[in-house]
Amino acid sequence: MTSNAPAAAPATRTYRYYDLIMAAFVCVLLCSNLIGVTKIVTIGGFTFGGGILFFPLSYLFGDILTEVYGYARSRKVVWAGFGALAFASFMSWVVVNLPPAASWHGQEHLEAVFGSTWRTSLSSLAGYMCGEFANSVTLVKIKVKTEGRFLWLRFVCSTIVGEAADTLVFYPLAFFGQWTNEQLLAVMVANYSLKVLWEIFATPLTYAVVGALKRAEGEDYYDRDTNFTPFSLKT
Repeated sequence: MTSNAPAAAPATRTYRYYDLIMAAFVCVLLCSNLIGVTKIVTIGGFTFGGGILFFPLSYLFGDILTEVYGYARSRKVVWAGFGALAFASFMSWVVVNLPPAASWHGQEHLEAVFGSTWRTSLSSLAGYMCGEFANSVTLVKIKVKTEGRFLWLRFVCSTIVGEAADTLVFYPLAFFGQWTNEQLLAVMVANYSLKVLWEIFATPLTYAVVGALKRAEGEDYYDRDTNFTPFSLKT
């Protein structure tokens, strides 16, 4: 007897820690972009934006997500981060430009902290998208090519490529014409170098977290037949 009932959809795999890592990724991304960019510091003779101390954590989380859960699920998290950043930029613009009450005297402080120009905000979003997707694609391509060996190589190479894409997109779009070419190049080289070094030093921690997650989730995804378009939310 033949049944005309539609076939049941395959069960969707659920994970214990995927949502938590997504939330942590978005939290770090928002904090490093909204808080970290508000202060320039000098430590040991190096001058840099405070956000550099924490922004590379977003790439660390991106590496973990891509290595354990695969490109498609990492892509979904990248879009979640993009949406959060876009809304935060829009909300900042609205709140800063609302007319202040006559009895309130903090407008200049609010503008100093959250008054980024649309050029800076859009440049940040463009750099973020290019960097995160370049990071993820590089990692999974090397993973498949090496059959899962040389984990350190995947982390280092993906960071080098991802941070380069972010830096090459963000700084020229945001500051070309406002800074001298020498200043722009110096800041790009310094910030890029610090971010990459940060990620390299964090490699042992990334190793430990990835190993623990693979065991806990029973997952070690290989993107052999993945569609690498960034314009999808399918997992």
